[in-house]
Amino acid sequence: RDVYKRPESQQVTAGQIGMPPTSDSTAFQYTINIAGRLDDTTQFEDIIAYFQRIWANSNSLAVYDDAIRSALFSDNALPQWVVLRKEGTIIGCVGLITNDFISRMDLWPWLCALYINEEYRNRGYSRILIEYVKKQSRDLGFEHLYLCTDHKDYYEKFGFHRIGTGYHPWGESSSIYGINFKE
Repeated sequence: RDVYKRPESQQVTAGQIGMPPTSDSTAFQYTINIAGRLDDTTQFEDIIAYFQRIWANSNSLAVYDDAIRSALFSDNALPQWVVLRKEGTIIGCVGLITNDFISRMDLWPWLCALYINEEYRNRGYSRILIEYVKKQSRDLGFEHLYLCTDHKDYYEKFGFHRIGTGYHPWGESSSIYGINFKE
């Protein structure tokens, strides 16, 4: 079986940029494509390098390499690692995983690793990635989606509600937010 051309592979139009919030009144519109499963090894290596650059330290490079590499060959729906490209350049990322290194292992799936390159922020790109992960979660039959964060007053605008505190293996804690798709 060709793992790079699995039936799950898809490219979807995920949204259009130019709707609020925008940083100024400049009119612009981009068609954004979010690739699902990977098509070739070049994309694969670029995605691993991007997640590592944004999220890893010298002790955790192998974690992201193994997690993303293993997902490519997995028959499971999770994890999913997604990047957002503009004109061929990766400008953001997000993951949909079973646990985000947090004590609440009774909750899943988790939106994780949301990041938009600084020069592309406040243009609606994070909304595209969040809405994509929410849709993927619903399409997979999940009734809830969770995330852990230290950000306040951000995820509420996407329908998430703070549900408690979770604890990380490295001794820190984060707020846990959830969304119920049945509400």
